[in-house]
Amino acid sequence: MELDWHAIDRWLIGEAWAGSRINEHLAELCDRIGPRWSSSEAEWEVIRYIHDQLRAAGLDQVATDEYELDTWSWKKAEARVVEDNQPIDLLPFNRCPSCEVQSVIIDAGYGTPRELETVRADLPGAVAVMAMGYEPFTQPVPLPVRLKLLKEARAAAAIVVDVKSGRRIEYHTATDWRDAGLDEHPLPTLATSRESGTLLRKLARAGKTLSLKVESRFFTAPSANVTGMLAGTRWPGEHLLLGGHHDTVYGSPGGNDNASGAIAVLETARVLAALHKETGIGPGRALRFATYSAEEQKLQGSSAYVDRHYKEGIPPRLAINLDELSTGRMKGIVLGFPHLRELVQRQLDTMKDGLQCQVMSQLDPSSDHFPFLRAGLDAAFLWRWRFDRRHPDAEFHHEHGDTSDKVNVRELKDYVGQLARILLRLSHVPPEEWPANTITPGQVRARLETERGAVVRVF
Repeated sequence: MELDWHAIDRWLIGEAWAGSRINEHLAELCDRIGPRWSSSEAEWEVIRYIHDQLRAAGLDQVATDEYELDTWSWKKAEARVVEDNQPIDLLPFNRCPSCEVQSVIIDAGYGTPRELETVRADLPGAVAVMAMGYEPFTQPVPLPVRLKLLKEARAAAAIVVDVKSGRRIEYHTATDWRDAGLDEHPLPTLATSRESGTLLRKLARAGKTLSLKVESRFFTAPSANVTGMLAGTRWPGEHLLLGGHHDTVYGSPGGNDNASGAIAVLETARVLAALHKETGIGPGRALRFATYSAEEQKLQGSSAYVDRHYKEGIPPRLAINLDELSTGRMKGIVLGFPHLRELVQRQLDTMKDGLQCQVMSQLDPSSDHFPFLRAGLDAAFLWRWRFDRRHPDAEFHHEHGDTSDKVNVRELKDYVGQLARILLRLSHVPPEEWPANTITPGQVRARLETERGAVVRVF
């Protein structure tokens, strides 16, 4: 049957806008449930909610894929200047170990090798204060590399100064997610506000002492991904995958990161299911939808998904990951590997919206596309604000201020309409037109060895 794409596009875009349930989902995920750190009861509420929404939308094979999560929590992180008992703004990095340190404060600048040489003799046993950003006009050194340099210099702990102002602090990670396993901190690492960072540097010049205490624990707990499917009408043995994580960092309502992505998964599934129900037009190959757990805990949910479904099973033609969507207009799709570029661009061109297909110059490990790429599977994320011209108020993600109002609802409706159009088009591309994926996990490992230690380009 020849498809009338003009009529289909009108239907999909209209339903994405007029039938939108984005505000309902935002109210539930961000306002009622709120922070949803993986392994928490709040996350399980979200898992149940998403499961019920996918089932209500009419998807098949809706399920929760449980797995055992290696997780972490903290209950105390405090720092005070010993000489005057002055408190310091503080937030532990994800998976920061417990520690208790009382030592002199040393200003390590940006933590580059050049700067550390000037203070190396003073670093053993000290609390090092280091800028989060890169040293101007120098080759950028990734933060995990700089933390390892502090460890080698025998610093006792690191306090990293966030780049944001207004006493805002984000959760950060101390390791390179391109590395295998859950590498623990080179040394206890915490973030402080820009304002407290300025104070700490003054105190370092005055030779002051800091008392630092962190209480945290590591444990295992169950978590789950949520999945559903729309069956294919022409090539049922094949599928495409759309996913995005539903968890947040500690204490964040997670509007931008990542209610926006999880809601886009729900809404795209709903719109395409409604199209099939009301018009009989369905995907040519199956469309699978997933929300992943524990993205904020080194991509453990999507890693478990890949291990469970693709070690032996038929891989997706393409897996598209949605993360931090509603903070800038959609510009296109970014592939991990180049062989699908022309195919995807041809489909984008039929939409006549100027969307572009790009290819990563490095394998970006920052979100749930990475476990697919690591396994040699074709995966992509959306080209959005992170890569060029983000909205002025789009810098909220790993913090308390990432509330539901940070989601641009009108823009997210556009994302849903565009995603529905892209997925349906790709689902009807005949198998013989798809270039073969010859990438192997071994080739990916070799590539990562050459890229490890370099800063990933984001535009």
